[in-house]
Amino acid sequence: MGLLIDIIKRAQADRQRIVLPEGDEVRTLKAANSVLADKIAEIVLIGNPDAIKDLAKQHDLDHIGEATIIDPLHYDKKEVYTQLLYELRKNKGMTPEQAGKLTEDPLYIACLMIKNGDADGEIAGARNTTGDVLRPALQIIKTLPGISVVSGAFLMFVQDSFYGADGILVFADCAVMPNPNARELAEIAVATAQTTRSIVGVEPTVAMLSFSTKGSAKHELIDKVTEATRIAKELDPGLLIDGELQADAALVPSVGSSKAPGSPVAGKATVLVFPNLECGNISYKLVQRLGNAEAVGPILQGMAAPVNDLSRGCSVDDIYKMIAICANQAIGMKKNNNTNA
Repeated sequence: MGLLIDIIKRAQADRQRIVLPEGDEVRTLKAANSVLADKIAEIVLIGNPDAIKDLAKQHDLDHIGEATIIDPLHYDKKEVYTQLLYELRKNKGMTPEQAGKLTEDPLYIACLMIKNGDADGEIAGARNTTGDVLRPALQIIKTLPGISVVSGAFLMFVQDSFYGADGILVFADCAVMPNPNARELAEIAVATAQTTRSIVGVEPTVAMLSFSTKGSAKHELIDKVTEATRIAKELDPGLLIDGELQADAALVPSVGSSKAPGSPVAGKATVLVFPNLECGNISYKLVQRLGNAEAVGPILQGMAAPVNDLSRGCSVDDIYKMIAICANQAIGMKKNNNTNA
């Protein structure tokens, strides 16, 4: 798992401020303690300060004192965040009173911190549903310019280093969009490419998957993938992407050269973009279980700043890894913004 070591080292070298709105949740607190001990990120915990301190003492979490702790009912920037939220949402009918109430909600506070430049990324979901995590993120942080959809990517660490980038593949979308249209599928491909650059640290080679390779079958489902490939090339002209490709043509050089001769992607894909959520979710779970691969994610992508959703069944180690990944996303986004400035 050399990549995870690299991810941690990159985070340590450029520490980002990650906000955890479930600050009094035990697994989150334990992960935060380890992150602080390893100097991976600066941590902001949102929650009742007394409850956080009691849990830290109860579980011998000696580094929690290094975190910034925000009481959601009483904090210095409440009026600033209330005004910010009101300005962002007044055209949707929000009143100042409603904004004031929402700025006592840790999930809203976390997103307002990011929007106001007081934090670089957020991790939540150990206690809240995906809908609860994404709602304030979409209202406040919103999506990247040119991107209208949020999607979820998984890092897949497969047993055979022959595949992908030394055994690392990125699968998307496996978590969010049930049935993207061609434009949305193209946006997912572009967002996943950026995730690959930021997290894996390699230039992506993107395969747009289907049950056909280069016209071997005819169907409207294939047409969607070929159109998505065309749009993705327009959105990111420098992106190395091709489709439509079957999975074997995307991954196996001999098959790729036979089925798609001349393709710059066939046989050497590092990113697999699935035509819909059904295919993506089934595929990553099959590779994980039958291929004994480790799946890390979902990494939410498409947001204007990193916001990542955890499974409510997540472990302390899952949260620890996602904080490091979130920090890498933030570093990558800042680098990308500076490059495009």
